[in-house]
Amino acid sequence: MMYFAYEIGRAALKPVRMLTKAQSNLLQHPQSPLSLMPGARSVASAYGVFGDLTRRYSKPAFNLPTTLCDGKEVAVHETIVKRKPFAQLKHFKRDVARPDDPKLLIIAPLSGHFASLLRGTVEAMLPEHDVYITDWRDACLVPLSEGDFGLDDYIDYIIDFISHIGPNTHVLAVCQPVVAALAATAIMAEDGHSSAPRSLALMSGPIDARIDPTAPCKLATKHKLSWFKSNLVHPVPAPYPGALRMVYPGFLQLAGFVNMNLDRHVDAYRGLFRSIRDNETDKVNRHRDFYDEYLAVMDLPAPYYLETIQRVFQEFALARGCFTYRGRKVNPAAIRSTALMTIEGEKDDISSPGQTQAAHDLCINVPQIRRLHHLQSGVGHYGVFNGSQWRESIAPKLRSFIRAA
Repeated sequence: MMYFAYEIGRAALKPVRMLTKAQSNLLQHPQSPLSLMPGARSVASAYGVFGDLTRRYSKPAFNLPTTLCDGKEVAVHETIVKRKPFAQLKHFKRDVARPDDPKLLIIAPLSGHFASLLRGTVEAMLPEHDVYITDWRDACLVPLSEGDFGLDDYIDYIIDFISHIGPNTHVLAVCQPVVAALAATAIMAEDGHSSAPRSLALMSGPIDARIDPTAPCKLATKHKLSWFKSNLVHPVPAPYPGALRMVYPGFLQLAGFVNMNLDRHVDAYRGLFRSIRDNETDKVNRHRDFYDEYLAVMDLPAPYYLETIQRVFQEFALARGCFTYRGRKVNPAAIRSTALMTIEGEKDDISSPGQTQAAHDLCINVPQIRRLHHLQSGVGHYGVFNGSQWRESIAPKLRSFIRAA
């Protein structure tokens, strides 16, 4: 009933939002007499903040129409090269012939935000790589007839997408998918798959969530799996195409994200109020550009969410050597020819330093010369794959690692 109540609440707010938007326009329009009233801009600013906090945020676009190759601007075309029920493989096709550029598959997290959260990641890699990304679908849009989607299905998708791109593909897994990416690479290596990744870069994810557990890790071990199923899993209401599908709703995930840094978000919206009031357009646009992305969330399929909680954050199955895929034990030691890089942020409060680096202890047969670990000082979780330190410090090391592999 929670999801249904949430939708009813959103519907009830719609006329209020329309009214406050109209009043805000009247209070700010230079030809309106109301704009001359004392405090008019402050009231209009409050209405603007209310509108931002209550509107529905749709899936953001990547908005990467061009990139620079050898100092020249070239067009970039987003194309879907493979479609599956719960994801599609997106290719950022550049309008330039560079056959020697490495093929790079970026595995975006299926943990609430859309793949466009990695816009900065894609942008930094585009000039020198042929880039693909996993574009996960909002589970509320997937009809029940498409079946369920669990952690093993996630691994299937990764293997299928790598196979579609072909041999000599390099893989970058960001955050949550590091476990599935490592498992997929191990399976492909053990099977002698012709498209086994040339290199695998794992970025800020829970290979071993026992190491210096963060707040999300502690939450997973604080409750039994039945608690998560009873409190956080709900059916999708009509009229969504995925009506009656059991999901971990995006709005509950967003509540968790916000509560982790509540003071920071409160301060951000106080700043938005002042910026709207003082007509500081650039500051308003910067705030909205960030929150248009941050507040856009999607539902996760319940089987996938619950299996991830259980197998990654409660049983620590991969780190303990008992992770299975379709009943088959996953053996990271089978990885020999795939180069391995791990990347972490010093101030990461989602996957603390050491959790991703643990992959090196599992992949014991990767030659030392084909390994690399990078700990970026002064950055948190988001800063590992977006922002200035990603562009100036981390991305150059990753590009060099891929070239060397």
